[in-house]
Amino acid sequence: MTNSTTLTPAVYILGAGPGDPELLTLKADRILRQANVVLYADSLVPRQMLQAVRADAECIPTGNKTLEEIVPLMCDRVRAGQSVVRLHSGDLTLYSAIHEQMRCLAAAEIPFELVPGISAFQAAAAKLNSELTIPELVQTIILTRVSGQASQVPAAEELATLAAHRASLCLYLAARHVEKAQADLLMHYPAETPVAICFRIGWPDEKIWVVPLNQMAAVTQREQLIRTTMYLISPALAAGEARSQLYHPQHTHLFRPH
Repeated sequence: MTNSTTLTPAVYILGAGPGDPELLTLKADRILRQANVVLYADSLVPRQMLQAVRADAECIPTGNKTLEEIVPLMCDRVRAGQSVVRLHSGDLTLYSAIHEQMRCLAAAEIPFELVPGISAFQAAAAKLNSELTIPELVQTIILTRVSGQASQVPAAEELATLAAHRASLCLYLAARHVEKAQADLLMHYPAETPVAICFRIGWPDEKIWVVPLNQMAAVTQREQLIRTTMYLISPALAAGEARSQLYHPQHTHLFRPH
C-alpha cells in the first residue's frame, strides 16, 4: 500500500519510537510526511514528532478521546479518500492498545497497515552504551509491567515471579507503584543490582539515573516521577570483561571455516 509517492486511503498505525524523530524508521517517516491526517497520542508522543508532517495535514491530538471517538473519526477520513496516520508511542507490540483498534477497523472494512517502531528499552540501552545479553551472565530480556488502573497483569506474570529469573528486566508503567515493584524485585535480585531509571527517553528533557536496586523507589520519589518512566534492571549494566565466542579466532562456522 505504501510504495507509491501518494498514500492509498487507509489507516497507517505507526510506532513513533520513544520520542526522538530521528529514531523513526524510514518507512514511518515517509508515511508521516505524506499523510493527510495525523492522530497522535499527545500525552505520550512529543510535539517534535510532528515536525515533518505536511503543512496542510490535519493533526488531531487524542489524549482526551475515547476509542468510540477515535475509530469513527479515522473511518470517516478514509472513506473521504484521505490517508490517516495513527501515531503511537514506542513500538506497536508493547502496551499500545492497538488490538481493539484493529478489530474495529477490520469490522468497518477499513484497510490498515502497521509500521513498527523502536521501544524505549532499546533506546535506553543505547543511551547507556549497554548490551543487555552478556555471555555467561544474562541471556534473557523480560519486558513487563505492573498492574494498574487500566490493565491487570495475569497472576502467572506477577513481577516477583518474573524476577526469579534474574534476567535483564525492562519494567514499564510502574512509577506510581515503585515501592511494591522494588520489594518484589528484591525478593530475587541482589540489592546492589544496577537499575537504570529512564525518564522520557528520546524527549528533549530526558533523564537517566543508574542506582542500586534498593534505591530505586527513593530516587523515583525524590525526582517526583509518576509517568513516562521505564526501569531497566539488569546485571548487564555492571558487566565486567566478557566476550562472545562469535568473533573469537578459535570459533569456526560456515562463513569462517578452519
